[in-house]
Amino acid sequence: MLTKSSLRRSLLGIPGNERGLVSGALDSAADEIFLDLEDSLGPGEKGAARSALIDIVADHDWTDRGLSYRINGTDTRWWYDDVVEVVEAVGGAIDTLIIPKVRDPADVQAVEKLLASVEANTGLPAGAVGLSAQIETAEGMNAVTDIAHASDRLTAIIFGPADYAASIGAAHGATDYPGHYWHYPLSRLSHAAASAGLLAIGGPYTDGDSTGFQQACRYERALGYDGKVVIHPEQVATANERFAPDIAEAQRAKEIVEQYESADADAVAAIDGNVIDREMYRMAARI
Repeated sequence: MLTKSSLRRSLLGIPGNERGLVSGALDSAADEIFLDLEDSLGPGEKGAARSALIDIVADHDWTDRGLSYRINGTDTRWWYDDVVEVVEAVGGAIDTLIIPKVRDPADVQAVEKLLASVEANTGLPAGAVGLSAQIETAEGMNAVTDIAHASDRLTAIIFGPADYAASIGAAHGATDYPGHYWHYPLSRLSHAAASAGLLAIGGPYTDGDSTGFQQACRYERALGYDGKVVIHPEQVATANERFAPDIAEAQRAKEIVEQYESADADAVAAIDGNVIDREMYRMAARI
């Protein structure tokens, strides 16, 4: 199971029935691969794709990276079988289940309750499969803080920009907007995730512009994001670089942690004449 502190700089998504894309995904340096049963498939493909996903999971070795899959939303007729059939068949290999279009805590709790029953019936340890909640609607954004605290299984909150834009009636990617177009929802989601100790994951960048993708990663990291959904292996290296500390930052964090943890109980930990308080230590420890 992926945890709230697992490295998830890049989440590479591929359709759940695309066997031909699996080798390229596994050859990439993506921290996590997720197989999609939702937006990348048409209604007539859902059942067959679920079977194909099970075969893909069973036929490959996922030891060295996180493996997730995205179910259909809880307002559809497919999500129940997405949970039951996949977890019954290959749940032992699944780290995280992604819930799309989460509107309120009840969506998370419904999946959690069903998942717990499947784990019990198949002999999986309770809590073996984690959850990530994807926020893609105005309703979900309004409830994002409550959603972030809805379940102990949650490890991350993911932003879905395209569906969110449609939800609020916005022109996706408006070029004449004064400032960063997604600042408000990105910031609100990041704050909610942090309040629950969860990772914040940026949504996919689909414009095919490498410079724009780099800027998106930089903006999101500045707002506290830990990683990003990527749609092509070529985006993985940029995401991994942008959502990781540089060498100097990592070394500084290591020194802060060492100084704080080695200080006597009655002494004040300091580095270069600056007091290391609890929050500075926590930030350094996270890095």
